[in-house]
Amino acid sequence: MAARPRVAVIGAGLLGCALADELTERGWTDVTVLGGGEPDGHPGLVFRTHADRTLTEFAKYTVAKYGGLDGQWCFNPVGSLEVATEPARFEELKRRHGWATSWGVRAYLRTPHECTDLHPLLDGTRVLGGLHVPGDGLLHARRAAEAQARRAKARGARFATEEVVAVERAGGRVTGVATAAARFRADVVVSCADAGELAGLTVPRVPLTHEYRITAPVPQLAGDNDEHVQAGKPVLRHLDTGMYVREHVDRLGVGVAVAAELVPALRYAGFETTTTVALAGTPDGQPLLGEHPELDGFWVAEAVRAEHSAGVARELARWLVDGQPSLALHGCDLARFTRSSRFTAEPVRTSPFHERQAALGAHFGSVDGWARPERYSAEARAEALVARERVAMFDLTPAPRLAVTGPGALPFLQAMTTGDLAKAPGTVTETLLLGEDGGLRGCLTVARLGTERFHVGTGGRLDFDWLRRHLPGDGTVQIHDTTPGTCCVGLWGPLADTVLPELSTTDCSTEETCVGDVPVVALRLSTVGELGWELHTTADFGRRLWDTLRDRGVVVAGHQAFTSLRLEAGGRTPGVDFTTEHDPYEAGLGDAVQLNKGYFLGRDALAGRSAETVSRRLVRLTTGIVLQGKEPVYAEGRAAGYVTSGGYGYTVGHAIAHAWLPVEYSAPGTPVEIAYFGERVPGRVA
Repeated sequence: MAARPRVAVIGAGLLGCALADELTERGWTDVTVLGGGEPDGHPGLVFRTHADRTLTEFAKYTVAKYGGLDGQWCFNPVGSLEVATEPARFEELKRRHGWATSWGVRAYLRTPHECTDLHPLLDGTRVLGGLHVPGDGLLHARRAAEAQARRAKARGARFATEEVVAVERAGGRVTGVATAAARFRADVVVSCADAGELAGLTVPRVPLTHEYRITAPVPQLAGDNDEHVQAGKPVLRHLDTGMYVREHVDRLGVGVAVAAELVPALRYAGFETTTTVALAGTPDGQPLLGEHPELDGFWVAEAVRAEHSAGVARELARWLVDGQPSLALHGCDLARFTRSSRFTAEPVRTSPFHERQAALGAHFGSVDGWARPERYSAEARAEALVARERVAMFDLTPAPRLAVTGPGALPFLQAMTTGDLAKAPGTVTETLLLGEDGGLRGCLTVARLGTERFHVGTGGRLDFDWLRRHLPGDGTVQIHDTTPGTCCVGLWGPLADTVLPELSTTDCSTEETCVGDVPVVALRLSTVGELGWELHTTADFGRRLWDTLRDRGVVVAGHQAFTSLRLEAGGRTPGVDFTTEHDPYEAGLGDAVQLNKGYFLGRDALAGRSAETVSRRLVRLTTGIVLQGKEPVYAEGRAAGYVTSGGYGYTVGHAIAHAWLPVEYSAPGTPVEIAYFGERVPGRVA
């Protein structure tokens, strides 16, 4: 039996103790947790409903686990009550109610009278309604940390109060940590306490703080609670002001802001203590999880809220012990950030076409740090119609591109993807990346340019990180991110062939050729349901390529039109429409799996699976309203699935959505209903 790794966890707070508990439960008992314990004074709020299903699953597990820990209570399910005082906020609460339904959290929309019944300190005359989630509540972070530490110690884990002052490394991986008094050898180091700087690494955290105040005794609370239970009323939250309110026996704890007009008792209650609550944030508001791309063995579990602590610890333990998590963590993976997008949501990268686009009146959005034209005209419909009826060009520069080269390039890509790439140079293959369990990690477009040269279009930074981590150690394969030094134009439409008659029209082909005097790599693809090409060139030729196409009469179109056309063509987006929790057959991508080609990562897990054996399917819906995604879908009157994405098909004249449904409701023509801002709207499986 292989020796268990030595693990050092930096940070003995709630998350570090939870991780030690989860690791030792799975047999990794050589665990040392270093640093001070979880302090008192944390508000301890638990709100399970989130737009991100994974964060909701984290919180659901946290509630279930902490509610069952031995000793004094660690979780008190008093519930939560979010109230709205403006119509727009009440609509938002309706949307959050839909998220709760989609993710399996019991929640109710409440009238003003019901809100005051639930929380008598609330002035119901100022409230339009509320969202009540009975299973939310309060956690006692210190008790939960100590209870999990006791369990971990009983299995062999060690705890030391010394603070880590250095992370030791050699040969590109961690070797241990050091405190002022001792050294601890480790094969794996997990930072739960902002230890990236100790290893000389950058971790994209954004500090967030707010004030938390506790009042003097409030007469209206006299006799309601005791020192043991502390609270009985739901946690109150008002997002327009940011205020939250919880009970502390006969006192109130108030965070962020004080809205006395909503809770009149606050007008007369003085504040006895004020604490600054520090929370770690990130540019996109999601946690940071995973192995650092620049140091093997150094793992990060940071920017994690207390309400997600147990869920994060469980998934990280699964990731370490089993090699991959069970939940989809693409939205939390540390590798999702590139160097240029780590600290800002504003665009800091531009394509060579940027000045031309701005001169045409482009409205820009931001994706992965890139300024991307969303539309040029007043509405995207006209741009989509041009592409469908004539020809249009789209800036695809932000889409990540890789060069995979070397004598081992073909065997490597064959082993990493589901498609058969052993074809002659000049071919293009749409293929998939899978995990060991057969779960979908991403979609790749692989163009074979030569015997040892491949151009790979990926779905994002995580695909590059996944491929890089699986590189053979013999140096026979090299991967380079070519995105920064190249650019790409998508040219599609029924007249595309007349614009570029010099290019090959063989489907799924690629050639290194010229458009005018611009050298390009041309990939014959129909991403939006129309014939055409992806045209790749180096950044220094970008403007020349743009001008050449414009001189030939090609109209420009933005990403909104591209998204609509792609949706009409049945395009699915990794990380949005499907995740690692789904397999290719469930997602309707079974045609990209070539089981007869030999070994590839995830192949064994697909044994016995097929489109006929699935229990759920990703389906297309037609609806009378544009859906935003994450809405619950009802079949035969009960919640049966959820929407993943939606939009309007400009050239087909109706709204389209993707949704996950049980297989019994996936047949074309099946009627469904979708909960949209509190109303049921009809839809039909396409």
